[in-house]
Amino acid sequence: MENDKTADSTCSCAPKSDKLSFITFTHDIPACEILTITSTLTLKDRFGHFLARWGVNRMGYIVKPNLYKLGNPDADSPVFVSANYTMSFDALRSALAGIDCYILVLDTKGINVWCAAGKGTFGTEELVRRISWSGLSDIVQHRTIILPQLSAPGISAHEVQRRSGFRVEYGPVRANDLAEYLKTHKATPEMRRVHFSLWNRLVLTPMELVHAALPTLAVAIVLYFLAGPLAALAAITTVLTGTVLFPVLLPFIPTHDFSTKGLILGEIVAIPFALTFAADSVTSLWPNVLKALVFLLVMPAVTAYLALNFTGCTTFTSRTGVKKEIFRYVPFMAFIAGSGIVISILLGIFRLMKVI
Repeated sequence: MENDKTADSTCSCAPKSDKLSFITFTHDIPACEILTITSTLTLKDRFGHFLARWGVNRMGYIVKPNLYKLGNPDADSPVFVSANYTMSFDALRSALAGIDCYILVLDTKGINVWCAAGKGTFGTEELVRRISWSGLSDIVQHRTIILPQLSAPGISAHEVQRRSGFRVEYGPVRANDLAEYLKTHKATPEMRRVHFSLWNRLVLTPMELVHAALPTLAVAIVLYFLAGPLAALAAITTVLTGTVLFPVLLPFIPTHDFSTKGLILGEIVAIPFALTFAADSVTSLWPNVLKALVFLLVMPAVTAYLALNFTGCTTFTSRTGVKKEIFRYVPFMAFIAGSGIVISILLGIFRLMKVI
């Protein structure tokens, strides 16, 4: 579960005076006041989500760290904790419709729960500080706070209880399961299971695509004039494969590492381009083989590199797993991509010398 609001206050529930103020406070934190929110997402909220998915003001899509009340909570009402990423915050408050509760939002610098837990911003220190700063012990009689399950890597539960007096309770992975969870305060195995459905993977693709769009366009234009339209098409195809096709096909590609999955997919996509150049009847055999080799080397390497970016979007891999992938496969990606580029440069030189 995740939650947030952004700079321009796309969150209809946040006062305008709250705009971005939390980013600057570190030592001089304004006094906490309980803000009221609703569980209803407006059209503006949903449009803000859409824009954030496309990278528009993504890092400004934040909600002020604070204590919020939803409905008419009293001293016995549950307290949920979340990150200050707007989509996380909205997912939580919309899932809590009809439940009177408090939501304590931590300052995670606009990062969602799971990533913030990994980076340490959704951590023990921030949680203990926010509990104290909000005066939570004077607002509720109980001493239990409900955290997202994916925040566990950043939280030392016993340390939180020792320093704040509040017992940490880890809820379900998905905010939508909270209503059912509150009946027993126990997360079932299904509630603890992380689902990474096709839709979950698809919504991640616009951000990666937007980041790669301009460099891809530049490379495609250059290749168009140096090597022709097929080479330009190969560049565009490679990026689309790494940013869109890879997450779509992720569960179906063999191997466990994202890097090797990307290499396999990139190799498959490169084959039609390689065969096309290999069958070119205008030039002789060995230049055609070298041209085909360029595609078979460069396209898988770039696809694998783009695929590696998705390790930060899923719980498929752990932090140590990501590090292992980087150290194990990135040098290999660089080597084969560099080899392909060197061969293409040599082909260009041979062409200028009219050797081929």
